[in-house]
Parts: sequence; structure tokens; C-alpha cells
Amino acid sequence: MVFLPLKDDNPLRIIPFQYMTVTLIVINVIVFMWQDSVGQKGLVDVAMSAGVIPTSLFGVSKIPPGFGFLPPEATLVTYMFLHGDWWHLIGNMLFLWVFGDNIEDAMGSLRFLFFYLFCGIAAGLAHAYANIGSDAPLIGASGATSGIVGAYLMLYPRVRMWALAFMRIPLKVPAYLVIGAFIATQVFFIFSGIEDNTAWWAHLGGLAAGVVFIIGFRRPGTPLFAGAPDR
Repeated sequence: MVFLPLKDDNPLRIIPFQYMTVTLIVINVIVFMWQDSVGQKGLVDVAMSAGVIPTSLFGVSKIPPGFGFLPPEATLVTYMFLHGDWWHLIGNMLFLWVFGDNIEDAMGSLRFLFFYLFCGIAAGLAHAYANIGSDAPLIGASGATSGIVGAYLMLYPRVRMWALAFMRIPLKVPAYLVIGAFIATQVFFIFSGIEDNTAWWAHLGGLAAGVVFIIGFRRPGTPLFAGAPDR
């Protein structure tokens, strides 16, 4: 990762506090603590039952007996509240914390919740279509948080933020550089042919959804490409 976002200079303008952002973080943490308590086999069982499995979602094949207590369509919601390990959780929640408060402020708490879920669903579908023959479950909030990142780019591209460059060097840079590097990373790994367990298509699908959905979800009169000026 080129830039790891830490904090932005973008105060809330309308809401007094980002209650829904914090609520989503708390829910994700509680769910993962439960996952962590059931052990490695339990984690696999939960991922197979509540994660997005492309072949199951599209009816190509059925998952093994003992799993699948949820309709495949429901996993497009449940998957985004599951995580593979603590670092997976911390990384996603950091993005949600840094970018989520201002997006919640720009649309209101309830609309923000639906925005978050819709971006996560779009991300899950993007991953499933790009990996239509895969039996591996998709889990994690990164698709939904990528939607928030896309919305932030549309609303506050010039806001300056503190970020760790290459996980080592603290720098204060415009948001468009942090987000631009994030997008470039996803594109690079998608087309590089490098195999890993990261759902790059889910990230891009969620981000694209956020870019589009923010146009209709923002409060009336909230401008695009504005935000705080460079300083």
C-alpha cells in the first residue's frame, strides 16, 4: 500500500458526531470477536456459510452439506461483517473511521447506512462476476469501505490528510493523492496476474459504486469536488 490514511483535516459540518460510522465499527469488532472465539475451524465454517461464494450465488454449484444456512443472496450483506484476522479488520476499520465521518455528515446517518450496504453489495457482485467459477468465500468490509473512499474522492478531493507513505513515512498530502494511489494499486494487481487472496475486483466495484451513489445520496446542495481548500 502506497499510502495508509491516518487522519484528515475535514471537520463535521452538520451532524454533531458520526454515530453510524462508530456503530458499524463496533458491530464489525463484535462480530470478529465472536469469530475469533470459535477457532480456526469455526472461522472457516462461518466464512463458507455467510461469505459470498460466486458459484453458489449464481447457482453454478451447491456448497458442501453442513454449510449454507443462509440464502446465497443474503450473503451479499453478511459477508461484509466478517473478517479473516485482526489485521484484516483493523485495516478496514481504519479506512471506515478516517473517511466515513465526513460521508455520513454529507448524507445523514440513516442514508449513510444504506449507502454503506449498497456499496458492499455492489462490491460483492463485482467480485462474484469477476470470479464466477470460484468456490472460495469472499469476506470483509473492504468493498463497502471502498465505496466510502470513492464518495470521498467525489466530495473532498483537495482535503489534506496525514498518511503513512509505504507504511513508514508520515506525510500530509491531498486526499486525491491517497485515493489515487489506492485506485492505482487495485488496477495494478488486477492486471498484473499476481495471484493472492485479496479481492481486488470487490475494491474497485465498491469504489465505483460509491462514486455513482454519492450523487444521489448526498444532501441537497452538497457540492461535488469541493471540500476544504489546500493549505
